[in-house]
Amino acid sequence: MSQGWVEVCGVDDIDEEDLIRFDHDGRTFAVYRSSDGGYYATDGLCTHEQIHLADGLVMDEIIECPKHNGRFNYKTGEAMGAPVCVNLKTYPAKVEAGTVFIAIS
Repeated sequence: MSQGWVEVCGVDDIDEEDLIRFDHDGRTFAVYRSSDGGYYATDGLCTHEQIHLADGLVMDEIIECPKHNGRFNYKTGEAMGAPVCVNLKTYPAKVEAGTVFIAIS
């Protein structure tokens, strides 16, 4: 499957140190805005019990799942410890003309 950039939202639609849920083509993603203005994207469901990460808490570079408090580094997708042990897949993100895009493969 080819990699393509998909429009997500305007840059102001995501608060600093927060995320939004983005559904596209039957898949769910989480798109983050870091405190330094960077944008990142991961799969949108926790790898532990498939809970939407958009309902979770962002702390620095960490997203905490709202159900069992599993944590991931949203920049790398790394699972940070029990109960999560499977990393999140990450996706490139960019901003062009005030719009956030992610590359979905």
